Amino acid sequence: MAQKVAKVGVKRQAGYLYYIDKQGDVSRVKMARGGKKGGSPTKVAKVGVKREEGYLYFIDKQGDISRAKMVRGGRKRKKKAKKKARKVKKTKKGKKKKAAKKKKKK
Repeated sequence: MAQKVAKVGVKRQAGYLYYIDKQGDVSRVKMARGGKKGGSPTKVAKVGVKREEGYLYFIDKQGDISRAKMVRGGRKRKKKAKKKARKVKKTKKGKKKKAAKKKKKK
């Protein structure tokens, strides 16, 4: 659920993209259409909204600035399994080592 941050009442025109710029003001840019590039941004209203981390700021249907808590969805990642350290028994004679390996294979 979104909450209103500032009442601005921006009237939108067709063919323009409205957004909140880095200074917290409402700006607009002409949208690129059919190979034509868009224009440079122009400020529509000076508001100076201070942004908080973890929120998505946008211009709602009434033309006011609202914010909604960001939801981090997706699939949980599996935790990596730790490798177990093998215990190696030391033997004095090499023959016993080979015999032990053959028994394990059967």
